[in-house]
Amino acid sequence: MLDSTSPLALTSGDVLGWGVIGFGWVARDYAVPGLQAAGGRLVAVADPNAVARMEAGALGARAYADTSQLLADPAVQAVYVATPNHLHRAAVEAAAAAGKAVLCEKPVAATLADAEALAAAVRRTGIRYGTAFDQRHHPAHAAVRNAIAAGTIGTVTAIRIAYACWVDAGWTRDNWRADPARAGGGALMDLAPHGIDLVEYLLGEPLTEVAALTQQRVQAYAVDDGAMLIGRTASGVLVQLHVAYNCPEALPRRQLEVLGTTGQLIAERTMGQTLGGTLHRIDGRLGLRSLMPVPDAEASPFARQMAAFAAWLGGEGAADAFSIERDLHTMRLLARAYAAAEKNACR
Repeated sequence: MLDSTSPLALTSGDVLGWGVIGFGWVARDYAVPGLQAAGGRLVAVADPNAVARMEAGALGARAYADTSQLLADPAVQAVYVATPNHLHRAAVEAAAAAGKAVLCEKPVAATLADAEALAAAVRRTGIRYGTAFDQRHHPAHAAVRNAIAAGTIGTVTAIRIAYACWVDAGWTRDNWRADPARAGGGALMDLAPHGIDLVEYLLGEPLTEVAALTQQRVQAYAVDDGAMLIGRTASGVLVQLHVAYNCPEALPRRQLEVLGTTGQLIAERTMGQTLGGTLHRIDGRLGLRSLMPVPDAEASPFARQMAAFAAWLGGEGAADAFSIERDLHTMRLLARAYAAAEKNACR
């Protein structure tokens, strides 16, 4: 087996063959177009749903009802796991046993215990593994990171992120995201991992302390429909993250703000799966707002993510471009956030 730092035997011009486990809307509408735009090939899909298999077949993929059939396909070199959260562990463990590289949707798993077990399988087999934090690959967020590193706003003091949407009870009637057993939580579990990971990407250091409050205020389902998380990095940067399923879609609900001693960066409409958005800098002395250039601005974050993963499999890029240890740290922070929210819950 390869160890986790060894590349696959890919050479320039090779087309990476992908298998997809779980063919819901994220895989169908974003991940598959992303991997194809990145030069990869959709080889096979595994999903128990006959309609999903039919849709996969229409794209030219071999469609399997069982994951083991996909993993036995020699043309599948890398696997994208897009099942409900509670099925991540089993899918990754099976892929690891088959020696396949894995890119798994966030969060790592529905529970911290499952995430720890999944990580153990990755270490034991030595496969290359990554969690699909697509916000790391949004062009505007790359521009923010570069601006921070260049000292454009001085010393960073705080980051504020709003990542919210409207997910009504009707939409979640038969949706696993509203089922605590399958999702592991609500808005906090679903949306906060992106913000936690993005902070680490932007600053080059992770959150070390977190606390959170959750709410079940608007939507009639069994998981939290909103949460506010606060945290701090080791160097003292403060972080505020608002996530929600109870925010009307027409409101400004996707925003990243980075405050520094000489200015502020504001990325609007960048959090999420879609491309685009804007990035501005506000001068700290005069308060003047100026539009900042974003290289590759119209590129899909999913396409950039898939290209980065393929390159990493071939030995290109930083060794820690994808990291199960970093992703486990994010899961541990989520567990601590939920524990704090439970301790402070209204009774």
